Amino acid sequence: MEAALGQGILMLAWGLGAAGTALAFWAGFRHRPVWGEVARRIALVMAPLLSGLVLLLVVALVQDDFRLVYVAQVSRRTQPLFLKVTALWGGQNGSLLFWSWLMSLFLFVAMARPRRIPGDLLPYVTGTLLLTQTFFLTLNLFFANPFEVFLAPPADGRGLNPLLRHPGMIVHPPLLYLGFVGFTVPYAFAVAALLAGRRDDLWLALIRRWALVAWLFLSLGLLVGARWAYDVLGWGGYWGWDPVENAALLPWLTATAFLHSVMVQERRGMLKVWSALLIILTYALVILGTFITRTGVIASVHAFARSAIGPPFLIYVALVLVGSLALLAWRWDLLRAENRIESWLSRETFFLLNNWLFLAIAFAIFWGTFYPMFSELLFNEKLTVGPPYYDQVTGPMFAALYGLMGVIPFVRWRRTPGVALGPALGSGALAATGMAALAWGLGVRQPWALLGFALCAFAGWGTLLDYGLGVRARRRATGEAWPVALARLVRRHPRRYGGYLVHLGVVLIGIGVVGSRFYPQETQRTLGLGESLTFGGYRLVYQGIRQYVPAAEPDVTVTEAWVQVYDAHGRPLASLYPYVLQYESGESLTPPALRATLKEDLYLLLSGWTEGGNRATFKVFINPLVSWIWIGGLVLILGTLVAVWPAPLPAPQRLPVGQPVREQPAVP
Repeated sequence: MEAALGQGILMLAWGLGAAGTALAFWAGFRHRPVWGEVARRIALVMAPLLSGLVLLLVVALVQDDFRLVYVAQVSRRTQPLFLKVTALWGGQNGSLLFWSWLMSLFLFVAMARPRRIPGDLLPYVTGTLLLTQTFFLTLNLFFANPFEVFLAPPADGRGLNPLLRHPGMIVHPPLLYLGFVGFTVPYAFAVAALLAGRRDDLWLALIRRWALVAWLFLSLGLLVGARWAYDVLGWGGYWGWDPVENAALLPWLTATAFLHSVMVQERRGMLKVWSALLIILTYALVILGTFITRTGVIASVHAFARSAIGPPFLIYVALVLVGSLALLAWRWDLLRAENRIESWLSRETFFLLNNWLFLAIAFAIFWGTFYPMFSELLFNEKLTVGPPYYDQVTGPMFAALYGLMGVIPFVRWRRTPGVALGPALGSGALAATGMAALAWGLGVRQPWALLGFALCAFAGWGTLLDYGLGVRARRRATGEAWPVALARLVRRHPRRYGGYLVHLGVVLIGIGVVGSRFYPQETQRTLGLGESLTFGGYRLVYQGIRQYVPAAEPDVTVTEAWVQVYDAHGRPLASLYPYVLQYESGESLTPPALRATLKEDLYLLLSGWTEGGNRATFKVFINPLVSWIWIGGLVLILGTLVAVWPAPLPAPQRLPVGQPVREQPAVP
């Protein structure tokens, strides 16, 4: 019953999506607002239809309905309830349906208040969003149907992949998908503005918060994914330049460049082509990233198995990219800059350099990610690109970005007198020198590490100094206390100071990355009961081992070791319990035990054991400054929330008695 109902709703949603897409574009081209309204109402129907589909599939997962092939692939009777629910996005077919459902929710929100969208843009926005919706429904209906049934249902299912049986499964994929899906709305407005032939920047004002919210979700997805990898995969790191990691990072890079580019377009009427191009690339990379993850075309610990959805994905990505770039070329004259760069020492110039750097980093990562596929297609030889390539190629470019971050707060629009810039840059150079001297005093001798810490200090100082100057100016004008002046300054200019707070988060992340990349320590040792290992200022004493089967997951055996940690003076610091998960399927996981401080993480793995646990092998990592990555991530998220928060409206001005009131011109 559920399968037949799900299949029927899926066919209905696909048919409505296809019809609504055609109708919306026809209404836009032929200037038929009535039919555009019909298409908009079709768009509103997608959310309840797909919500019903998702509910049907979740009910089937919770009730162990193994008549559905998808349920048997990702669930089993003994699987905990939260894993049964999250299995919705734990496999190929369900994750595509989840993508479609999120798309329908964004579509509903975008279409629910049509008066906020100019009439000439509305049908094109509707059509572009419905086109994306229909594409993913096409995949679900014809290539990856989650309501396909068995002729002879099995008694039990296979269950989720062990890598996905983690609380991170609850939040990481949805956050990543929300970021991916969210960028379809800015893309739709950009396409609509080009199709409608608008010369103004109204579409930017309409999508500003959409873009920031999508960027926020994608940032959260990347951070939570890095933490998940750090906590689950047991390799001592948080970012391995895996193809699927790169697939999520690529649209984040182009979207970040887009958010910087639109500031120049709004302020100076420049970089219009850049803004349109960057949002087109972001959308194309979102679809491409979904393609990498879903098709298994590139080997990755995160990717699903190879499937039949690869060709339609590639065709759609090609059509989107070629069609969008052709549209951009057609409307090139509409995007001519209203002003020109007047001086190389101007904020416009530095934002342009910023864009070039982001695109260069994105291209380097794109090439490294897809080179194995290109080599296999062209030379029938599958080559791989490892982390050293990414570190060596992108490292200098990221360093240049941090340098720009330290300069941009003090560079003015149009032109900046050297006399005005000198003192600020001089103080930043002193901050960078001080940080390098401090790092040297703490034992850092690696030149690139010293440079990295210095650049982080330079970038952070520029941001903090701008905060300080703003608060001081407000205190002089109002006499407010420092905390009050700071809070009201941020409240009055949330976009500016929220953006600077994001920069501070990026600085803290940079400090964590430099420390953990250049100065990790690693060792491995086999210990008998009561024996100890001294390493990196710690003494680790092996106390014993135990095995048990958790009641919530009877298909897994947990082998847990107990290690007591002391400092160099013999003072107890922590008890750590690294463990190994062994599944009936033969797969195993080795999550670490962690002792995290602001200085460093002690990362302990149980690698093996013999003699019934009388002897055990441990792998120990000491990762400096990793906690600053997570702290920086929280600061980045806070800054984004501040930037999204609406600025207060200016207080109405009271006219003198008897002065006539002039009507304001209507906003187009």
